[in-house]
Amino acid sequence: MSEPRPFRRDPSHWLLRLSPDEWIRAGLSELEQARAQFKAKNPGGAVVGLKRAAGMALNGALVRRPNDAWGRKYSEHLLALAADRSAPEEVRAAAHMVHEARAPSGPIVSLRTPSHDERLMEAARIVMAHAYALVHGKPPGEGEG
Repeated sequence: MSEPRPFRRDPSHWLLRLSPDEWIRAGLSELEQARAQFKAKNPGGAVVGLKRAAGMALNGALVRRPNDAWGRKYSEHLLALAADRSAPEEVRAAAHMVHEARAPSGPIVSLRTPSHDERLMEAARIVMAHAYALVHGKPPGEGEG
């Protein structure tokens, strides 16, 4: 990750149209929608919402700490974070879990449990908390020693 940069809004730029905090708030809204989709027994909508929630929060981190390796799409952000050795293992594992989450498709019936859904929700929250720390704090390893 690079040095933090100040925010300057640019409505024409995909990333700078929202501030870091606005991206995180948008992610929190998506997270609540994902929770509602799980409750409504719509795992497909919930999984999409979890990925969007985590990705939006990571957009906030990208505004403050640009990282070309994270790409532009939410799925690219999650995949890159899952492989980022500078991130804590728990964050990498959570990013991997959210990235790999799939909604059931086709004629196969998938048995889902509330505990599985909650683990996915918690993984998204971990990724979002990491994004918040990157926006408002220091990334792992910075300022130590």
